[in-house]
Amino acid sequence: MQQSNPKWTHAGGKLRELGAESLTDAEVLSILISTGTKGKSAEQIAKEILDKFGSFKGMANQPLEKFLQFKGLGDVKIIRIAAAFEIARRIVKDVLADRESK
Repeated sequence: MQQSNPKWTHAGGKLRELGAESLTDAEVLSILISTGTKGKSAEQIAKEILDKFGSFKGMANQPLEKFLQFKGLGDVKIIRIAAAFEIARRIVKDVLADRESK
């Protein structure tokens, strides 16, 4: 597991330096969340979400309203997360279509 590096104040710095594969799920999600609230970082919010839903797959199966229970998530952040899941779905759909056409 990667150690936190004090020079990275945001997971984006770690991504830039070490690549996306180096990030934990919470760090990836924190990039989408972008900012936290008073007393709670974006990564802490991301960890709460993942603890509640178990994984990205668990998150993807939730109605958007379920995300409103997390302090620090409003419409814009929830829509950003939903858009990321839609991108992932479309990538999977394209990959599966490519496999079927071969």
